[in-house]
Amino acid sequence: MTYSPFFLHGAERPARWVICCDHATNYVPPFVNSGDLGLPSEDMGRHIAYDIGAYGVAKHLGQLLDAPVIASNFSRLVIDPNRGADDPTLLMKLYDGTLIPGNRHADEVERSARVAACYQPYHDSLADLLTRPESILISIHSFTRQLRGRAPRPWHIGILSPDGEKLSPHIVTKLQDEPDLCVGINAPYTGYLPGDTLDRHGTAYGRPNSLIELRNDLIEIPEDQHAWATRLADVLPQALEASKL
Repeated sequence: MTYSPFFLHGAERPARWVICCDHATNYVPPFVNSGDLGLPSEDMGRHIAYDIGAYGVAKHLGQLLDAPVIASNFSRLVIDPNRGADDPTLLMKLYDGTLIPGNRHADEVERSARVAACYQPYHDSLADLLTRPESILISIHSFTRQLRGRAPRPWHIGILSPDGEKLSPHIVTKLQDEPDLCVGINAPYTGYLPGDTLDRHGTAYGRPNSLIELRNDLIEIPEDQHAWATRLADVLPQALEASKL
C-alpha cells in the first residue's frame, strides 16, 4: 500500500471551517529509521509522539460542522508539521526529558527527506483546502496534564492565537460562559510561533484562525472525544456570529 502522509476527510464538505490536526498519530513511516525511532512503546504512546485524542475530536467536529478535516499520518517526532521549516525544533532530538534515539544522528539530508515525504505534502494539501472563499482554519491539539518535573496544569482547554486575531477572543468568551471549564488564553503555550501552521496558513493571509488545545486525559476515549467535539460545534458558530467575520 502506498504511504500517504495525511488523512483527508470530507474534502467536498461546504462549510467555511477547515479543521486540521497536526499531531494526529504516532506512526513512524518505514522509510524513517526502518519505522522505529528507538523508543519503547510506552514513550511512543505518550504526548511526546502525538496529541492523544485530538484526531478523534477533529474528525467528529468536522462531521458536525460539515467541514473538511486534514490530519497528519506521521509522529511529531518524525518531523513536526506545526513548526516553521527553519525552526530548530522541527526535528526533535530531546522532548520532555526523553532522548529520541532514531533522531540522534539525523543530519540535514535526513531532515530534508522527511520534510519532502511528510511535512510538505501535508501543508500543500492543507493549502489546497483553504482556497475556498472565506475559509476559517481551526487546529485541534491536545496537551498533557503534567510535564515531568513540573506542576500540574489546571486548564481543561486552551485557546491559542496571536495578538489581534479576531475570532479567538470570541471563542474564549463563549467557553468562559460555561462554569465548569477552566479556560487558558495562550496557555499552556504561547499563541504565536513564526512559521507554525496557523501563522503559515492563517495569519499570513489575514484568515480567521484559532488553535484549540484540549487536555488529553479528558479526550482519551471516543465517547469523550465526541462530547468535546459536540461542545465545540456549538461554541464555534456562536463565536463566529459574534465576531461578524
